Amino acid sequence: MTDRLAPPTDSVPAVAPSTASGSHDAPASPWAEDPALAGRNRLVISLLLVSAFVVILNETIMSVALPVLMTDLDIAAEAAQWLTTAFMLTMAVVIPITGFLLQRFNTRPVFLAAMALFSAGTFISAMAPGFEVLLAGRVIQASGTAIMMPLLMTTVLNLVPPATRGRTMGNISIVISVAPAIGPTISGLILSVLDWRWMFWIVLPIAVGSLVLGFLKIPNVTEPRKAPLDVFSVILSAFAFGGLVYGLSSLGGESAEGAMPGWLPLVVGIVALAVFILRQVSLARREKALLDLRVFRSGTFSVAIAMLAISMMALFGTLIILPIYTQSVLGLSTLSTGLLLLPGGLLMGILAPFVGRIYDRFGPRVLLIPGSIIVSAAFWGMTLFTATTAWGWVLVAHIGMSLGLALLFTPLFTAGLASLTPKLYSHGSAVVGTVQQLAGAAGTALFVSVMSARAIALSGGSAPSAVDTAGGIHAAIMYGAFISLAAIVISFFVKAPAQSEGAPHDAVPAAH
Repeated sequence: MTDRLAPPTDSVPAVAPSTASGSHDAPASPWAEDPALAGRNRLVISLLLVSAFVVILNETIMSVALPVLMTDLDIAAEAAQWLTTAFMLTMAVVIPITGFLLQRFNTRPVFLAAMALFSAGTFISAMAPGFEVLLAGRVIQASGTAIMMPLLMTTVLNLVPPATRGRTMGNISIVISVAPAIGPTISGLILSVLDWRWMFWIVLPIAVGSLVLGFLKIPNVTEPRKAPLDVFSVILSAFAFGGLVYGLSSLGGESAEGAMPGWLPLVVGIVALAVFILRQVSLARREKALLDLRVFRSGTFSVAIAMLAISMMALFGTLIILPIYTQSVLGLSTLSTGLLLLPGGLLMGILAPFVGRIYDRFGPRVLLIPGSIIVSAAFWGMTLFTATTAWGWVLVAHIGMSLGLALLFTPLFTAGLASLTPKLYSHGSAVVGTVQQLAGAAGTALFVSVMSARAIALSGGSAPSAVDTAGGIHAAIMYGAFISLAAIVISFFVKAPAQSEGAPHDAVPAAH
């Protein structure tokens, strides 16, 4: 490993030219003018984007299917909820380890491992004779999903020049925001005409096709290095992030009689997280950290992560609260609810490439400031919902929320991760993925807990009526509206990273 002077505008990994045309093992300069290399890079990123969209879609595709599964598998609601909770738990536990995996191994084997795990989990879920096997399949699916998103982000940062990163990150925001948003719609459409197993059978050929195409086409485009694995850090991260996600998910759902109280795993998670942070700080000095927290030395990254957490809370909070409102209060069917939420998800996908181009030209603030204002305005508009609100206003509010979030995700990902030095890309991507899971669980827990508590209070302890539930939803959305005001303030502090902030700008590790 040698040091070279970085280009004056950005810190990028220098990689040796390919030694053999079409080689799977020889990384080449990602920003070279060679049309063959440019075509290769487009193929790699396109395949990663399609694969990531498919795997992320599965995080929310089960939500609408839970009532059907409860009847078909003869299980209680508390057990059925684990099909979603276990997925989030596995993601939270595996994602912190991806920083190590992406340093130690090359692009090709990591991609093949991720898609093989996801394909195997999908097949097991489709064939599951009962709840236990279905749950195991979901856990295996989540293991592959957890690897895919950090792999996609790290690869893009290494292959795409700074001048066009916003455009590519716009496509990534489609994966991260649109896939979860349309998951319930797709599952609702499938369940209206087919058995629940088809949610997996339809996905399986796409996953296997991506795996086969990756085996045939994906080259190695990064330079791995020897990275030690601290086993104690792995154990701590499992208790820390797993405990936090489980605790938050428990607070947001109904606990079974005699079940573990939600605060207990939260306390375990907080204590384990504190020990984990102290250990990572200590290990970082010797370049042995599992998750290098020096990424937070970048002010832009830290501010972007804070705003991203608020945005993910808004996304997952509304994904859980609006279906409850439309079905339990307004009396719409599952399919109608899915179709009602579809335009917002599609709008996010349509806008993402344009948002990326605007970022490349004007930077993050021109998007973040109006985006955060629109999200806040949508929240405050939803506080006006009552038991008799017309469904058209729900559609308008959700489209407004989707528009605001579409303006937020791309600049947050791009500005935050681009402010890091290349050797911290994999760790930054892992932090982003971990924060997504924690914020999603926190948003779900906050909205559902506040809604439930307020609805029960209004009903006087009896079963809440539609009017009581509407009151509970109003209280939950009020919390979201006040939190959204913080995002407006934070948006003024996110700046375009002229160069990496986390280390000296004149020395960048280069592969040789």
